Amino acid sequence: MIDNHITSHPILVIPERIPIDFYWNDEPFTSFEGEPISSALLANGIRVFGHHHKDGAPLGIFCANGQCAQCMVVADNKPVKACVEPIRHGMKIFPMDGLPRLPQVDTHHMTFDPQEVSTPVLIIGGGPAGLSAAIELAGQGIPTLLVDDKPRLGGKLVLQTHRFFGSTEAVYAGTRGIDIAARLEQQTRSMEPITIWTQSTAIAVYSDKRVGVMRGDDYVLVTPEIILIATGAREKSLAFPGNTLPGVYGAGAFQTLVNRDLVRPAKKVFIVGGGNVGLIAGYHALQAGIEVVGLVEALPECGGYRVHRDKLARLGVPILESHTVVSANGSESVESITITEVDTHFQIIQGTQKTFACDTILIAVGLSPIDEFYQKAMAYGIPAYIAGDAEEIAEASAAIFSGKITGRQIVTAYIGNKVAIPDDWYITSERLRSKPGRTYPLYDVDIRDGVFPVIHCRQEIPCDPCVGLCSKNLIQLTGPDILSVPKFISPDASCIGCGQCVIGCPGLAITLVDSRKDTDFPTVTIPYEFERESLHPGDRVVVTDAGGAVLGVTNVIKVLSNSRNNHTNLIQVKAPRDDAAKIAGVQIIDPSSTPHLDPMDNRRDDDEIICRCERVTINAIREKICQGYTDLNEIKAITRAGMGACGSKTCNPLIMKLLSEAGIGKDKITDGTIRPLFIEIPLGKFAPDHMGDLDA
Repeated sequence: MIDNHITSHPILVIPERIPIDFYWNDEPFTSFEGEPISSALLANGIRVFGHHHKDGAPLGIFCANGQCAQCMVVADNKPVKACVEPIRHGMKIFPMDGLPRLPQVDTHHMTFDPQEVSTPVLIIGGGPAGLSAAIELAGQGIPTLLVDDKPRLGGKLVLQTHRFFGSTEAVYAGTRGIDIAARLEQQTRSMEPITIWTQSTAIAVYSDKRVGVMRGDDYVLVTPEIILIATGAREKSLAFPGNTLPGVYGAGAFQTLVNRDLVRPAKKVFIVGGGNVGLIAGYHALQAGIEVVGLVEALPECGGYRVHRDKLARLGVPILESHTVVSANGSESVESITITEVDTHFQIIQGTQKTFACDTILIAVGLSPIDEFYQKAMAYGIPAYIAGDAEEIAEASAAIFSGKITGRQIVTAYIGNKVAIPDDWYITSERLRSKPGRTYPLYDVDIRDGVFPVIHCRQEIPCDPCVGLCSKNLIQLTGPDILSVPKFISPDASCIGCGQCVIGCPGLAITLVDSRKDTDFPTVTIPYEFERESLHPGDRVVVTDAGGAVLGVTNVIKVLSNSRNNHTNLIQVKAPRDDAAKIAGVQIIDPSSTPHLDPMDNRRDDDEIICRCERVTINAIREKICQGYTDLNEIKAITRAGMGACGSKTCNPLIMKLLSEAGIGKDKITDGTIRPLFIEIPLGKFAPDHMGDLDA
């Protein structure tokens, strides 16, 4: 019996879980009470949830967020989305092969009488921006209703096990994302007059200036005086042959499965995209005991923070820049990936294709703001504000400050008197939104007697925790703000070797060199965020420099852990004097251990799906563009692209990209009309109790 549940983790605490039995295709399986059906299936090695009615294509989980229908199954005779429907003891689940059958119901005496609620301020989204805004509003005594579709507040913070960058003073930099989420949620819940609705989905903004919310099984119409949209962002997709095979999904969906649902949905993953989302997902995969076969980035350099990239490279993950995906290969699910090198114009360089065995491909090619609620609110004349990723894609630290500023702006609008927003808030907000700046080359550090930190961070990013970690004030930024790289400033023996800078650096980019006992073979202390039991004194390890280049092999002297270190262990090794200051990490996987397979592509050339709901191919869309169609509504009507359950959330950006590639400017394109409902909801939710089975 396969059991892919995570039972131990270097960062996350595994809660007590109640085992239950369920049936898949009449075969008994075991899972845990309350977890999503999709996670229960994946935990038992079931990856194919059904087959599409149009062409029989296998279907599996895609968004893990309830915004598509790729994971639809039949549970206790009802079609449900497996990623949001909790599993129950004795549940009988079958794959969704073809179209669902509607149950027979009695439609007489059908009524619809929704609840109605009014509120001065409605916040949609309980992530970092929404929570920060709510705190500001509550501080001024303004009644606020905060709505979020998850059981926990915090948004994507609840998936982030790493320490955050940014400003220590302003946005909890140096604290793990999961802990920031807990702090913000606790503060928000402790304040009045905030009303919080979790597991409540905002589904539409209407022309009568009301907002429809599904609060559990109850439909509520909320009339706000002011609305704040803090709905975050959704992942972009990518068109390539095999892109809808089970096992191809977004990096964020993967983090949900691993870090929220505590399921190990893969053995070998390959990542497409070198932004922060892809780099962090790779690190989270390794922490969950999943092998990262490789990562490709089409640009000459990864766009994410250099410390995130280097962190993966030091661990042994092959990072192939100026490369892209050619195809996902497999019959019913992913079996391998074929990649290729690209030139400066992103054209494939023939003869450079390589194929790697993997069972999962993570797509991390950017995010799109979820702003349809804001657009409709503005169109219908509701005073509306927007914050966080819904406004501009940036890091969570930037979203926190965006929410703070927007909260103050709403206070001013509501009470009619200007509430002060300090000038330095705007400056900090701008800094936190900054993209990575200059990257400096690796440099040689002069070895010195005594003990001292080596700072391997060499890119301008908004980050300053290391400055406050040193009790002797020996680490300072080289410039006037948090975008400057840090440096160790002590020319003498002032460092006491406490290691706090090594423990608390968000990028794991500081080591400690100590030659007090042995000047020829100093001791090097390295941060290590994997399970302590995975390394022991005497183990032989491969040590690498900041960029992942191998420096040699040495023995582990000690593995240090302390509850005060918040799950950051310290490895101590000895190294020759000339290499000690260059050491930045240890490999946990051998990058040469994954052999290339014979070139392989068992997908058709036109099997690049743009609309996964309706199985519309890239060639079908290109044909209409060549015929002169530039109105997404017309393309939708002719091809059915965008008519599916996700409401064109995935395919619209891809169609826009195809129009751009065809040389059609934005001024020539008519965007698709957004109509309620923004999120798919079972019809039974709008019916009286005796209609509750009408769920398709």
